[in-house]
Parts: sequence; structure tokens; C-alpha cells
Amino acid sequence: MLLMRGEIVRALRDYFAELGFVEVETPALQVSPGNEIHLQAFRTELAYAGARADRFLRTSPEFACKKLLAAGEPRIVEFARVFRNSERGPLHHPEFTMLEWYRAREPYDRLMDDSMAVIARAAMTAGSRQLAWQGRVADPFASPERITVAEAFARHAGVDVLATLTESGPNRRGFAASASDAGVAIADDDSWGDIFSKVMAERIEPHLGLGRATILDEYPAEMSALARPKASDPRVAERFEIFLCGVELANGFGELTDADEQRRKLTAQMDAKERIYHERYPIDDDFISALRCMPAASGVALGLDRLVMLAVGATHIEQVMWTPVAEL
Repeated sequence: MLLMRGEIVRALRDYFAELGFVEVETPALQVSPGNEIHLQAFRTELAYAGARADRFLRTSPEFACKKLLAAGEPRIVEFARVFRNSERGPLHHPEFTMLEWYRAREPYDRLMDDSMAVIARAAMTAGSRQLAWQGRVADPFASPERITVAEAFARHAGVDVLATLTESGPNRRGFAASASDAGVAIADDDSWGDIFSKVMAERIEPHLGLGRATILDEYPAEMSALARPKASDPRVAERFEIFLCGVELANGFGELTDADEQRRKLTAQMDAKERIYHERYPIDDDFISALRCMPAASGVALGLDRLVMLAVGATHIEQVMWTPVAEL
């Protein structure tokens, strides 16, 4: 499995080189690790010349990659080591590899095609005609199913998720009632986003990527802080995820480039994080400044370790890592 991981990485590097992508390497040590509410980062300290400052291990290379787009790079890819604390299990590890790539001035639909080609190239390299996870199988070469989040909620949970998004803001009470009717246990202090995540995990994700890949498109803008809203319906964003065998494999955006709106959204994310976890991470001011000159772009992050797992038939993420992080 480990030797095949190396073969898959080589094949994917060749794929991106064929398309004219430049492979970049951005720092793991950052001013901000990212500003997602529920991701926990590793904190450290930078010290030199008598000065000290907090730094973090990145949860994603996204902020640094977007700075390169602003600097003029049109197509970039990174095989990035990323770090997320408080996550460990068959599909999660504190340190893992994120395959992340960006196209300037191209629509986000193009990244769906890229992602399916990457999945097929990995499967072909491994000699796998089907991918498997916990008894679920999928054909990596079949045309994917593409559905919206609203369609998936209606089909698998009987919930009209868009009806809970009003001009005055998310309707938490109505969403909680609908989720409860669908058999999902809702706590009194669950936010609209918490309810969304619970319904996704319990009622939606187990049905995705069975037999073939599922592209789940048009996530609510409320759950898409880094994606631009759809021109046709601002309640949803240009955001998609790809699932295989019920496993989330990739997360892509049409990138938000409105610097003021991005700062507002990230600040709201950190306000929520402080309320829930009693901590917040800095906002990267250089990233916000870069957005002011960044062209329209699309980007996607794909879990490389998970892709290798599915391609080689591993049952635990550590089977495809040469030296997993030591246990507690």
C-alpha cells in the first residue's frame, strides 16, 4: 500500500504537469491556520531577535495559495502537509496530505472535471476497477451523479433546507423542527450550521457516492465562508464536495474575492468559535489584502490519503502513511 501511494503521487504529479500547472510549496507555519469554526489548530511560537509571536500550523494551504494567484500565477498545485488537532480515526489523522489546486479565470465546474480525472488516474495507477469502503463500492470511471444540496436534503431527509434561509437570516427554529421530524436529535444550543452538519452526517452522506461518485453542489452560503455566492441564487454558493463510498473526498469553490465581505465572514466564523470553544485564531491581513488584486479563480482541496485508501483497499488511514503520528 505504501509503495502504491508513491506510484499514485507520481502519476498525479504527471497529470498536473501535463495540464501546465506549476507545483508550489507554501509554508506550513502561518499567521493564521484558517478560520473554520470547528477545526482545531496546533499553536506554536516564533522567536528571534528578542521578539516573539504566535504562529500556527496550517489546516490548509488555501490562504498562501491565493496570495500566489494574486501575484499572477494562473495554475498552481500543492501536495501540502496540513495539520488538524483533535482529529483521529479511520479517516482522520492529525497530520495528512492535502492535494490542492487552483485555476485563475476559470469556472468552478472545471474543477469537478479535474477531480474526477484525478480519481480515475489514481484508480488506474493502482489497477482498481472499483473503490471500496466499509462494504460500499463505487466505479471511479463512471460518470458522476451531480445533485444540489437542496435536492439531497429533500430526497434523503425530507427537509427543505433553502426554505430555512430567509432574507432576515437563517431560520434556526424551523430547521430544528424539520430535522427533528427527520429523526435527527437536535440540542437546544445547536446553531443553524450545527443542525445542517448533523443532518448531513446522519441522513445525507451515507447515501452519497454509492456505485459512482456524487458531486454535491450549491452548498448554502451560510456554510461556505470562502466561496462566492451563486449569481442565480445568493442563498447558495459556488461550492461542491465529491463523495465516494460515502466518504467525503474533495471540497471545491468558486473563490470569494470581495475582501471586505471575506473579512466579515471570517470574523463571524471566529466570533462563533470563541462562543463555542473559547478561543479564536487571527485573520491573515495579508490574505485579505491579496484578495483585492486576486483574479476570479476556482480551487479544490482533495484528501490524498483518503484517495489512496480507497484506491488500494485500505481500511484505516494509517495504513497508507509511512510513519503515523505517535499515539497519546
